Amino acid sequence: MILAKVVGTVVATRKDERLVGSKLLLVQPVSPDGEPRGAQLVAVDTVDAGAAETVLIVSGSSARMAAGLADRPVDAAIVGIVDVVDVVDSSA
Repeated sequence: MILAKVVGTVVATRKDERLVGSKLLLVQPVSPDGEPRGAQLVAVDTVDAGAAETVLIVSGSSARMAAGLADRPVDAAIVGIVDVVDVVDSSA
């Protein structure tokens, strides 16, 4: 799973017919403290996420296992909206 922040939307008027009706969001992977990490990616939204929300992303074959995405050309899917990230300091 990848922790990410929704940074935008993607509108594609022409796409694979199996993606018609799917909401596509631009997400930025982030570290647990919210710092950007890596390149942005497009993910299919399965949980009705909104702008600036922190979300959980699955990718690869796991993305096609998300609700309603079987047999669709999907490489990344939003499967959760994060309420809180709590990092425990194990060095203390």
